[in-house]
Amino acid sequence: MASDEGTTSAGTVRIDVWIWSVRLTKTRSQAAAACKAGHVRVGGERVKPAHALKAGDEVRLFHAGRERIVVVSRIIRKRVGAPAAAECYVDNSPPPPPREFVAPVAVRDRGAGRPTKRDRREMERLQGPRPTAG
Repeated sequence: MASDEGTTSAGTVRIDVWIWSVRLTKTRSQAAAACKAGHVRVGGERVKPAHALKAGDEVRLFHAGRERIVVVSRIIRKRVGAPAAAECYVDNSPPPPPREFVAPVAVRDRGAGRPTKRDRREMERLQGPRPTAG
């Protein structure tokens, strides 16, 4: 596959481009924003969107309430289909939590107005502690 356009087995690519290319985020701007916010780590270090990524690097991405841990097996520069994208990394992520353990979304009646302080505290208690991106 090294001859396909946008796919290489050697070299480097920007981290935000690669994260978007292998479909870990929906848009490149989301990938860049995750880097800027410190939600992307390569080798344990926070990286900027322009960080050069190479094969063999471990990428940790906290996105959509879930941590993804992937090891880069192939560098690509163009967005490809999901089956081809899955071949570009080895996924070492923990399994997502079962649906019954996901906190229920607080639903308010239409027209009920703004939640009171007591309502807000009750909603936060039901949702549990928020994860921190250490």
